[in-house]
Amino acid sequence: MKTDSLFYRIFQTLPGSFFSLIGQSPEQAEGYQFRSVEIKQTAFRIDGIFLPSRPTQPIYFAEVQFQEDPQFYARFFSEIFLYLRQYPEPNDWRAVVIFPSRNVEPENSSHYRALLNCNQVERIYLDEVDEEGASMSLGILKLVVEPETTAAEKARRLLEQARSEPRETLRRDMIELIETVVSYKFSNMSKAEIEAMLTITDSEFKQSRLYKSVELECKLETVPELLKLGLSLEQIAQALHLPIEEIEAVAQATSNSENS
Repeated sequence: MKTDSLFYRIFQTLPGSFFSLIGQSPEQAEGYQFRSVEIKQTAFRIDGIFLPSRPTQPIYFAEVQFQEDPQFYARFFSEIFLYLRQYPEPNDWRAVVIFPSRNVEPENSSHYRALLNCNQVERIYLDEVDEEGASMSLGILKLVVEPETTAAEKARRLLEQARSEPRETLRRDMIELIETVVSYKFSNMSKAEIEAMLTITDSEFKQSRLYKSVELECKLETVPELLKLGLSLEQIAQALHLPIEEIEAVAQATSNSENS
C-alpha cells in the first residue's frame, strides 16, 4: 500500500484526524465530506479534498508527499487552480501539504514563495508534530512515521485506547487502521506475527478488513479445483457464500490462462 493511499484511508475513516493535524477541533470534520475528484480533460486527479457543507467553510486540499519530487509544487498548485476553475464555488480554500520531514520538501520553491508564505497554504512535517494532549486519530497518523524500534509499543498503546471507545463501529475502524499501519511498516512480517506482536484478539482480527481480504483470497483460490470437480458456477457461489460475479471472474481468468 502506498503511503498517500494509507493517509487518505485514515482521513476517510477518521476525518477528524486531519483537523487535529492542522490544529483545529476534530469536530470540524462533521461539516465536511472527504472525496477524490477528477479534473476533466487533464491527467490530474486530486485524491484528497475536504468539501464543506456550508459556503462559509473553506475547501481543504490535502496532499501527502512522502517521495522527493522537484516538480511537486508545480503539480500541486496546478491541480488546485484547475479545480477552482472547473468547480467555481463560493467557498474560500486552504491547502495542506503533509511531509514526513523537511528533508522531503523540494529545495527550489522560489516560484511559489508567495503562495507558500500566505495563510492559505500550510506545510506540516509529521516528525515535528507534538502529540502531547492530541487526539487518538492524530496518534494513528504519527504512527506512520514512527521508527520501527518504537512503532510496536506505540501501536499497542493506541490499541488499548481504541478498545475503550464505546462506539462499536468506530472502535473496530480504529483497531483496523492501527493494524493496517503496522502491516505497512512491517511488510516483511506475516499476519500471524503482526497479530502476536500487537496482541490483537482473535475476534478483533476476524472483524478486520485484512482478515476478510485474506479469507476472500483463500475462497477464490479453491474455485479452479471446484470447477474441475464439475460444480457449476452457481453451486460454487452458493457453497462459498460469494457473489456469482466473483466466481465468473475467476473462471474466466482460469480459462484464459489455460488457453494461453
